[in-house]
Amino acid sequence: MLKLSHISKTFAPGTINAKKALDDLTLEVADGEFITIIGSNGAGKSTLFNAIAGSFLIDSGSIMLGGRDVTLLPEHLRARKIGRLFQDPLRGTAAGMTIEENLMLAAGKGGWFTRMDNKQRNEFREILSRLNMGLEDRMKQPMGLLSGGQRQAVTLLMATINPPSILLLDEHTAALDPAAADKVQSITEDTVKKEHLTCLMITHNMRSALEMGSRTIMMEGGRIILDVSGAEREAMTVQDLLDRFREVSGKAFDNDRMMLTTD
Repeated sequence: MLKLSHISKTFAPGTINAKKALDDLTLEVADGEFITIIGSNGAGKSTLFNAIAGSFLIDSGSIMLGGRDVTLLPEHLRARKIGRLFQDPLRGTAAGMTIEENLMLAAGKGGWFTRMDNKQRNEFREILSRLNMGLEDRMKQPMGLLSGGQRQAVTLLMATINPPSILLLDEHTAALDPAAADKVQSITEDTVKKEHLTCLMITHNMRSALEMGSRTIMMEGGRIILDVSGAEREAMTVQDLLDRFREVSGKAFDNDRMMLTTD
């Protein structure tokens, strides 16, 4: 379980550039839960992920992961329990290393110039074959030669090859072309379901936010302003979400990129 209790974060405090990015935010995520997260630009979505991952220390509040207080735990130690994908496919892999070397590194089996035995190679081939991208026959190819969609799919495998306590997906399909985005989205759903992962996914596509996972939260001003699940969520339309945003925040949704993906 992930439990965030009254967490707050202000950047550049005491200056004219002060920005309250998280504002007394509380959130509980049950084991195996898949939550989609939406919000306008600057709502605090990625900042929330950075707080969970330990990219900075929060100003107040606490973060519990798997029953352990990780509020002050450094990012590199939290990374052992947290899988994360970013919007940029280049961030998740080492371009100069081969596909199999990247997988070995993620699995904790070594990396560059490490010898791989046949058993390990066959295991990686089997995992890659599930992607249906033909990458199981290209394991010695450098990651830098893959397309964005292929690279992001391998990054997902790397993030989950040792199942994490929680998987953070930060608009991980936003930079891909529509066909590749759909493919990676499908792989994501299959992986989360197969591994029974606890997952938080930021998305700019409001329809995906309602169709994927079992719970949707909306953020604004560093706070959670809407949290829906169950029958209420199943009955919701994209227009309902927009109307609820206006009702709760007192203003219209202003993220043009997201408005274009409501159909």
